Amino acid sequence: MECITYVVKVGDKEIVIDEDIVKILNEYVRTEFTLEKLAEILGFDSWEEAYEFIKKVPAWIMWTPYTLWKVHVEKCKALGIEFKKVIL
Repeated sequence: MECITYVVKVGDKEIVIDEDIVKILNEYVRTEFTLEKLAEILGFDSWEEAYEFIKKVPAWIMWTPYTLWKVHVEKCKALGIEFKKVIL
């Protein structure tokens, strides 16, 4: 079992893909969610930064239900597996 922490770099900011971010991404891909709103939620300065963020996040992460993401992370923690950091 591989346990990975994904980090997306946008400008000088680093966004760690965790359960909360996956939940936001789920809402983004499933609803009429603007890049302006996404930028506001994630603390970006503009929609352009939100666009760069979306371009770097793999589609499979955006479509993974956040509950499944949470279960996987909890399983890794329970097994004591060290998380490998991957910068996207």
